[in-house]
Amino acid sequence: MLALRFYASGSFLEVIGDTMGVDKGTVSRAVNDVTNALIAKKDQFLKWPIQEDMSKAKRIFFTRGGFPGVIGCIDGTHIRIQAPSDDEPTYVNRKGWHSINVQAICDHEGKFINIDAQWPGSSHDSHIFRASEVCAFLENTHRGIEDGFLLGDSGYACSKFLLTPYLHPSTPAQEAYNSAHCQTRTTIERAFGWWKRRFHVLHGEIRMKPAKVCSVVGVCAILHNIALILKEEMEDDDEHNDNDVGQLNYQGPEDGRAIRNFITTNYF
Repeated sequence: MLALRFYASGSFLEVIGDTMGVDKGTVSRAVNDVTNALIAKKDQFLKWPIQEDMSKAKRIFFTRGGFPGVIGCIDGTHIRIQAPSDDEPTYVNRKGWHSINVQAICDHEGKFINIDAQWPGSSHDSHIFRASEVCAFLENTHRGIEDGFLLGDSGYACSKFLLTPYLHPSTPAQEAYNSAHCQTRTTIERAFGWWKRRFHVLHGEIRMKPAKVCSVVGVCAILHNIALILKEEMEDDDEHNDNDVGQLNYQGPEDGRAIRNFITTNYF
């Protein structure tokens, strides 16, 4: 209960202790123990979808936004932290405050199927993805269009398994592609909104060392998925990724442009 109060409120440990009648040290140990226990079960609740789940995701994403073959949506969000004592400048993001840049991939329900919460705030989304285990996995296992795609914004490189919008659409078909892409990709923004409203610790400045912050972020992702599995109610609104620091457009090789053009030609 102490740990859940911390995740849900983000209050000072001393305040949580006063509220629940225990000292600050007890709260700290409880948060640490529960965090470690839940992280130990992450593979049970944060897992890549099996083929049946991917087929379902493709159907629902297509029904929702008219974009074919989507198995998930990817984006980054910044979690504010106190200035760390080690490598402090690397944690300063483009808005000038200290953060962890968290990469998340969600399915059609807004459930997280992959979380990478180990990167300092100065890291670019495209670099985080290129260095991630999920990127290596997709490079090794993605055989073709039938395996589906992730949708990401223009901060990522367009590849055979991650499709991005046209930066300068020049035809009605490209405009329609971008519109369907945007409508479908709002799923991850909505998931971030639910996540941060349910776990207010992600809203404020987390006063822990970066390694512990990464674990807390992972735990909140696990609990978010459990809440969706249990169908806990969550009001929807227009508040999405309010810690978006603004993303530079990716500049570099894009080996997915032929696939993007193929989809645009045949579906839009």
